Amino acid sequence: MRSLFNGKDLTGWKGKGYVVEDGAIVCSSKGKNLITEETFANYVLDFEFKLTAGANNGLGINYPGTGVSSYTGLEIQILDSTAPKYKDLKDYQFHAGIYTLQAAKQGFLKPVGEWNRERVTVNGPSVTVEVNGAVVLTADLDKLSEKNPKHAGVKRLSGHIGWLGHGDKVSFRNINIGEIAPAANEAG
Repeated sequence: MRSLFNGKDLTGWKGKGYVVEDGAIVCSSKGKNLITEETFANYVLDFEFKLTAGANNGLGINYPGTGVSSYTGLEIQILDSTAPKYKDLKDYQFHAGIYTLQAAKQGFLKPVGEWNRERVTVNGPSVTVEVNGAVVLTADLDKLSEKNPKHAGVKRLSGHIGWLGHGDKVSFRNINIGEIAPAANEAG
C-alpha cells in the first residue's frame, strides 16, 4: 500500500473546492470533483471519511477525467444515509451504492461526526465495498453492463479516482492504495 494523500496539501490531486484541514482533505461549499493525477486499473483503496449531518459526496472510480463522473465513470455513494431528507432516495443512492446501478447493504455507518473506514477493491470487472469491516456491496461490472448498456462508465475498467462533492462538508484521510497485478494470461 502507498499513500495517495500526504496529509499536508493536495499534491497528486487536481480539482477545486477542497482544502486540507487537520490532516484531512475536506470538501468545501464549492467542492465538486477532486481527482487523482494518476489513473488506476486493479487496486485496493483504503480510506477514512467523516460525514456531517445530511452530507452527500461520492467516490469516483474508473473516471476518464471528463464528463459527468457518475456516468462516464462510476460513483460509489458517500452519504449520510440516516438523514431524514434522504428517506425517499432510490436504493442505489444510499451510502456505498454504485449510483444508478446497484444498491449496497445499509446500517454499517458510524454516527455522523465519527470517522468511518472504507475499503474498495476494483479488480477487472469485480468491485467490492467494505464499510467499517463489513462487506456491503459486491458487483460484477460485466453483468451490470448487460443490464445497463447505455451507461458508459460501467464498461470502463480503469481511470482516475476522485471525490465527487456536492458542496457538503465531508472529510477524507488515511487514503492508501495497493495496486493488484493483472491476472496471468491463461491462454498462454
